[in-house]
Amino acid sequence: MFVDTAKIFVRSGDGGDGAVSFRREKYVPLGGPDGGDGGKGGDVVLIVDNNMTTLLDFAYKKKYASEKGGNGSGSKCFGKNGEDLYIKVPLGTVIRDVSSNKIMADLSHPGDKCLIAKGGKGGRGNVRFTTSVRQAPDFAEPGMPGEERYISLELKVLADVGLVGFPNVGKSTLLSVVTKATPKIANYHFTTLSPNLGVVNVPGMQSFVMADIPGIIEGAAEGIGLGTEFLRHIERTRVLIHVVDISGIEGRNPFEDFVKINEELKKYDVKLWDRPQIIAANKSDMLYDDKLFESFKNKVGKLGYNKVFKISAATKKGIKELMQEAAKMLASIPVTDIEINEEDRFIPEEKKFTYSIRKEENVYIVEGSFVDRLLDSVNINDPDELRYFYKVLKNKGVIKELMDSGIKDGDIVRLNDFEFDYVM
Repeated sequence: MFVDTAKIFVRSGDGGDGAVSFRREKYVPLGGPDGGDGGKGGDVVLIVDNNMTTLLDFAYKKKYASEKGGNGSGSKCFGKNGEDLYIKVPLGTVIRDVSSNKIMADLSHPGDKCLIAKGGKGGRGNVRFTTSVRQAPDFAEPGMPGEERYISLELKVLADVGLVGFPNVGKSTLLSVVTKATPKIANYHFTTLSPNLGVVNVPGMQSFVMADIPGIIEGAAEGIGLGTEFLRHIERTRVLIHVVDISGIEGRNPFEDFVKINEELKKYDVKLWDRPQIIAANKSDMLYDDKLFESFKNKVGKLGYNKVFKISAATKKGIKELMQEAAKMLASIPVTDIEINEEDRFIPEEKKFTYSIRKEENVYIVEGSFVDRLLDSVNINDPDELRYFYKVLKNKGVIKELMDSGIKDGDIVRLNDFEFDYVM
């Protein structure tokens, strides 16, 4: 079963909490704080596996999470870092962030990997908060939360040459003749329902990968037939072999078919339409008049297509020359990665804790992720910790912003469930 799209949820590990601990030994009366830091949470990384050919695995498992970092402990012991989670994907997978629809990575080379979700940083233990005036801090930081997001995976087949053309023109037969691929072949339309790949060996020249791309018909760029479902697989090809049925035994006009397919390529991506094309006039063994081939060749020549080969995949006539021309063209066309525009590239945002201030009567309400984390870090009933709490509010700019908002002595400041009277 060929699956080339998937949507999954990934979550990196939370950082471990810092420890609150004090050294207590028999002959050490003033041991002091010795709480260690929490460990870092595990990352989520996508990595290329050359043995995978589809995204079928992701049809059954949709959620992936890495390990949480261990909590710190006494004796300044750090918590264990969470293990990174490596998710294997096929070569040629494009990863997008679902919420922004921006591209996170294009894994188009063996061994490529991409950090999808970064693990949370471990919280600091109480030994990190000692100062000349605060020698026994009774608080520590919680670990930073990990990242979570939905990502979409899109497989774009890696092939040097793509076979395009209307259904039933002989693309699968051509692929089976020049490679060891065994695509389904039958005398009806849409026999091929997924891309088939094979390696073409040309004596004395570099071998190359060729793909039979199914389902491209008139209106494909708008979703007709198999629509855009497989047009994406042509994007990585360097040369297109455009197969037409020159015999016309089905009552179709090969030149009109050629123009229609190129229009669909142009609508989908003008770069595909501009890609080098070799025209394979197939089923020539059933051609009753050679003038039809010459007329077709003249018409496409006027459009700027001069590489036209009269072939028969069934009898292998002209196949050798066609493959030699494809290999020759590939030798002069460098392999390039898919271009990602800056506006389409995903740039991860640095995790920041934020807050907002609003007023209800004489109550100033401070809320947000900054508040949640600060209240998780300290015991507001302890005088030393309360002084640290106020210092953080001042350093963060909360106190200044409250003053700018017009707060007066006696007004109430509320942070979640904690309230205090403001005093200048």
